[in-house]
Amino acid sequence: MRVAAIVGRPNVGKSALFNRLARRQISIVHDQPGVTRDRLTAVCRLGKAPFEIVDTGGIGADPDPDFSAPTHEAAEAAVAGASVVILVVDALTGATPLDADLARRLRASKRPLILAVNKVDHDRLEATAGDFARLGIEPTLTVSAAHGLGIDGLVQAIEEHLAEEDAREEEEEAELIPRLAVVGRPNVGKSSLINTLLGERRTIVSNIAGTTRDAVDVLFERDGQRFVLCDTAGIRHRSKHNTSVEVFSVMRSEQAIRRADLCILVVDATTGPTAQDQKIAGLIQKSGKAAIIVLNKWDLVSAAGQDQEKRELLKERIEQAQAEIFFLPHAPVVTLSARTGESVRRLLTTIEKIRQHAARRVGTGVLNRLIKNATTRQPPPLRGTRRLKILYATQIPDDHHRPFAPPIFLLFVNDPILVPASYRNYLIARIRDQWEFPGLPITLRMRGRQSEGRASTPARPAGGGTR
Repeated sequence: MRVAAIVGRPNVGKSALFNRLARRQISIVHDQPGVTRDRLTAVCRLGKAPFEIVDTGGIGADPDPDFSAPTHEAAEAAVAGASVVILVVDALTGATPLDADLARRLRASKRPLILAVNKVDHDRLEATAGDFARLGIEPTLTVSAAHGLGIDGLVQAIEEHLAEEDAREEEEEAELIPRLAVVGRPNVGKSSLINTLLGERRTIVSNIAGTTRDAVDVLFERDGQRFVLCDTAGIRHRSKHNTSVEVFSVMRSEQAIRRADLCILVVDATTGPTAQDQKIAGLIQKSGKAAIIVLNKWDLVSAAGQDQEKRELLKERIEQAQAEIFFLPHAPVVTLSARTGESVRRLLTTIEKIRQHAARRVGTGVLNRLIKNATTRQPPPLRGTRRLKILYATQIPDDHHRPFAPPIFLLFVNDPILVPASYRNYLIARIRDQWEFPGLPITLRMRGRQSEGRASTPARPAGGGTR
């Protein structure tokens, strides 16, 4: 869902505006600056289509390390993940130097902007809007969050920006730019990896778990290939959520997996895979997306030891990851250090390898010979008195024609019910022996003699999902 972020200095009425757009009392409203410290989210349904709104803490001039710094970072993350940003200012105080500084920083972010001059409770205050022209933000709208004045015009302006964002996304879809979702539990180095790939500090990096609260999309180009990198909030166990922001973060991360063409699961190499890593792998498997497992912080693991010891340790950790993240048996494992940049190039090489294999098209004749040899070597099991017969096999294109689309093979059989999960897995393994398809789950679809006119359904291996 598209996002509108509300930002501004303290005590300009951001929370009141947030509550007005949400049509319910969510954010605390108080005349003491700094009451709102964390970001709050809600859905605004005042326009033609719902959109999300984010309320951030007030941004001061000199952030205090113990109080204002987290507020600044939360606001920066909200801006980075927003489709449109609403800068709220106070008509009663006029434009301040801090307003001017915030406007300058927001213009530099290249995000669509709206200036909302709040507390215009009387007609005589309408003229004060001209005092804010020097902030250089259009459109400039006057509103009264307390009395609901000017809200319809603000919602209309937001929708106009969101419509432009939708058009850009449609253009991006038309170009079929691959979407890479960087996912994992908190504090494993996802944002550090993004920054290393980009060669600049675009996302907040902190050793405080859960610093990144939103999914942040960044266009990225390397070696002539264009990608959209999606840095997601760390996924925590749901029972540990204690704020609506963390619940929202999980929803955004799960949404990023669904939207992605390739998921990069980042695991902390110093601790190895955890139960939470396995759950995230399960989300990726359920989505049927291409995947890579990254063991990050490798520099902390291999700091000591001789070359032979390092090679043995590398082999041991990769085997451990493959064994414990068994949901993704097809996913390559890449060890790297996002902090130092060590082996990050190997990740890019692996991405390119998966892209090339996703574009592979298996000849029908070669495929049918492989299937025939496989069934001859190990015939399908009997089901009662009946046995599966595979009449014909062919590779079919992905329905959405997206990059990194997993290969789909359609098998015409006498009866799909005669195909047990174990035999599907056997056939998939034989296909992978021949063509590998690294990082890509393989889908088998079965069509029986009696189902010619019905939509075929994906054949799932044991344990659910595709392989």
